Amino acid sequence: MDTLSYKTISANAKTVNKKWVLLDAEDQVVGRFASEAAKMLRGKNKTNYTPHADCGDNLIIINAEKVKFSGKKWTEKEYITYTGYPGGQRKTTPEKMLAKNPEGILRKAIHGMLPTTKLANAIKKNLFIYAGTTHPHEAQKPEKVTLK
Repeated sequence: MDTLSYKTISANAKTVNKKWVLLDAEDQVVGRFASEAAKMLRGKNKTNYTPHADCGDNLIIINAEKVKFSGKKWTEKEYITYTGYPGGQRKTTPEKMLAKNPEGILRKAIHGMLPTTKLANAIKKNLFIYAGTTHPHEAQKPEKVTLK
């Protein structure tokens, strides 16, 4: 008698079903929105999720300049970078980043929720963030998804 009547199926690059998904970031709190976007980007919302394969969707995020922070994070939160030179530590706030690079706030939040591996570097290429409502991916016919 065969005691194992089922096989474990692992997704790979050939068997995964990738979709194009459109997310609207207008009036969304950055952290909550980024965590849901990171799950979709990684593929954890799918039933055939496999940790060692890129089984997530291609995400298009629009209205990145209209995100919100809770509390006083617009002025008190700091993004720290380091140039590699002595005395090269740079700090910026979300207010300054919004004026200079509005897509950078969401990109930094979502990238911070992904693992630091070679697979995550490949997954990051499936993320497209735009400040306005227009995007150049109409030919892919993205499916609009609303998050809670």
